[in-house]
Amino acid sequence: MSGWLKVVGLGPGRDALITPEVSQILLEATDIIGYFPYVARVQKRPGLTLHGSDNRVELDRSKLALFLAAEGKKVAVVSSGDPGVFAMAAAVFEAIEQGPDQWCQLDIEVLPGITAMLAASARAGAPLGHDFCAINLSDNLKPWHLIEKRLRLASEADFAMAFYNPRSKARPDGFARALEILKECCKDDRPVVFARAVSTKDETLSIVGLSQTTADMADMRTMVIVGSSQTRVISRVGQAAWVYTPRSVPE
Repeated sequence: MSGWLKVVGLGPGRDALITPEVSQILLEATDIIGYFPYVARVQKRPGLTLHGSDNRVELDRSKLALFLAAEGKKVAVVSSGDPGVFAMAAAVFEAIEQGPDQWCQLDIEVLPGITAMLAASARAGAPLGHDFCAINLSDNLKPWHLIEKRLRLASEADFAMAFYNPRSKARPDGFARALEILKECCKDDRPVVFARAVSTKDETLSIVGLSQTTADMADMRTMVIVGSSQTRVISRVGQAAWVYTPRSVPE
């Protein structure tokens, strides 16, 4: 088979944060497949076909990519951030597992990108400097009771926590409940980072104590990072504070 399928990450927003490896694949591809806003980030050119689709058709999108690659096309499936973090890489492999045996013989590769969690952490300082976990707060693909269980267990384990998809118009109440759980379980006023649209012209970043957090501080473009009990804030005169979690934990 002459075609290939590359699952690539476009980074958190700024073109400079797309890896050179991914940029080269975008130049070589004959077909780009992904969620409408991510496909729109790829520059149009002769010989390139863009296949944009809605954000709840991951398997259909993956099957289209595999069909095209099997026909000899050079296909790039695009996600924001990293394709393996709450993104399209898992959906592609799920489609392969459900599909015909010949899909397993295709030239398929996942190329990493800079995910929003890492971009937000870097902008704030180093809040993920020790053990941490990432939780997607959307209940579109998993039940809310599982999200709540993971929030409680992550709090008990004293992880720093990075939250993807905290709040949307379709899910206005889940993040408020998540904050209630954190305030109940953490029992301190650890720092919380609200990093919105990091690396774009719309970027904003704020640091507040957990007790002062409210649900309206986040939307779908916001990465929320909740520190552990060890996370520290370094205040600076006239400049944004730094947030970091020490590498060592006292016994």
